[in-house]
Amino acid sequence: MEPRLSSDLLRGHTDTIVLAALMNDDRYGLEIYNRILARTGEQYEMKVDTLYSSYKRLEKNGYITSYWGDETQGARRKYYHITDRGRELYRQNLLDWEFTQKILSNLLKEDK
Repeated sequence: MEPRLSSDLLRGHTDTIVLAALMNDDRYGLEIYNRILARTGEQYEMKVDTLYSSYKRLEKNGYITSYWGDETQGARRKYYHITDRGRELYRQNLLDWEFTQKILSNLLKEDK
């Protein structure tokens, strides 16, 4: 039996995944997409539409801001920057995830 990645489990964490990608650097949309793909060993491909919905939601709620890059070649890129409010949300969501993971691990153990 092979382990499978549950999209249902990841779906509720899209915003946190995006915030994690922005914790140390500003990034453009496709860069975040490629980063997620690389960090999962190409085992999980998040839909681009899902990511752009997350960017819009996070920006609307003040967790990230955006600005246009000044590339001299190719198409202009829209960069995203995490705000202090976004960093706070990321830390809270990470705590919530760790707590949830601990509870689930206890619940899913077989009784011996």
